[in-house]
Amino acid sequence: MFLASVALYVAARSAQVPSTWGTGGIFSALLIFVPFLAFTIVGALIASRHPENPIGWICLTDGLLWMLIDLIDSYSFYGLTMPGSLPFPVTITALSQWLWVPAVGLLGTYLILLFPDGKLPSRRWRPLAWFSGAVIVLLSLAILLAPGPLEALGGVRNPFGLQGQPWVADAGIVIVPLLPLCAIASAASLVLRFRRSGAEVREQIKWIAFAASFVGLVALITVVSTLIFAPESLDTAGTQPLWLEVLQDVELLSLAGVPVAVGFAILRHRLYDIDVVINRTLVYGSLTAMLALVYFGGVATTQAIFRAVTGQESTLAIVASTLAIAALFNPLRRRVQEFVDRRFYRRKYDAAKILEAFAMRLRDETELDALSRDVVGVVRRTMQPAHVSLWLRPDEARDRQQAD
Repeated sequence: MFLASVALYVAARSAQVPSTWGTGGIFSALLIFVPFLAFTIVGALIASRHPENPIGWICLTDGLLWMLIDLIDSYSFYGLTMPGSLPFPVTITALSQWLWVPAVGLLGTYLILLFPDGKLPSRRWRPLAWFSGAVIVLLSLAILLAPGPLEALGGVRNPFGLQGQPWVADAGIVIVPLLPLCAIASAASLVLRFRRSGAEVREQIKWIAFAASFVGLVALITVVSTLIFAPESLDTAGTQPLWLEVLQDVELLSLAGVPVAVGFAILRHRLYDIDVVINRTLVYGSLTAMLALVYFGGVATTQAIFRAVTGQESTLAIVASTLAIAALFNPLRRRVQEFVDRRFYRRKYDAAKILEAFAMRLRDETELDALSRDVVGVVRRTMQPAHVSLWLRPDEARDRQQAD
């Protein structure tokens, strides 16, 4: 389906309407395939190794559904722009209008509700599972059978619509809000599962939570940046600045991180590295934002001073801001790292400080009993075990020498 979609897109490229999303061109158009391929590949990998876990089959089905939707879009566009080249473009497109519902429903509800072991958190969540399935089925039927024109086909009437039954379309409008409500309830179940589970399950949940949070953060940055810096691009096509187009491509590409994170979590490949990933993301994300503010603020301030003094701008402002960034990088990184460790990894931060203080005392400590007490105290405060005891192996060679 990927190869067929690419072939159809390239064949009908001359008739394509210029894209208003991303950098445009064939790269931006084909970038949408990356998350779909990631879902399909990761789903096939999980299903082959853990066939009893439905998470793999959900990822596989979701990727296939999205790829099928895009293939049908390319098929119908090619068939409508070149009449007679392909059979039944209108009928096939009308049949695919509802496919996004199970694709969104599987990803937004069942993937989260059953993650990571493929089982519900408890029996109390069964009504939500059945209700979500009913919403997906009813909404799919409402979209398939709704009478009236199809927007994707330029106003062509739905050949499968129940003519004279407008209540079908009204029912679809009523059911649509229930789908995000099911997704929110599923997310709540994942939060409860995280609070009640052991260390390994928590690490698995951290992977998918980190990937979803990153997607949401990039989407939020894109929306806010558009509203603040390029509001005119909301009304006029093709007037977006290049940096905003690149940011939109990054937003689309970040969706591929969700199936990749699911694969890491389910297959337990480098499972416990998620804490390192989150830590580095918090540190370098905050560091990048602060350095960007310092850079642009320094450039704007220095340029304003030059204009006030000389009446013209100077490249010295850019040089000075760049040197300031270079000088601030390491000190600022250390401070941000310390803040992140102290705020989000307090136990690890306290353990590091305790070990550092113990290392300083160890240089001057000579009494064995005092050293033993220090070792036991450090282990108790850092590892927090239920019981601590220290056993020193006797020096048999020394004992023999004393006996002789």
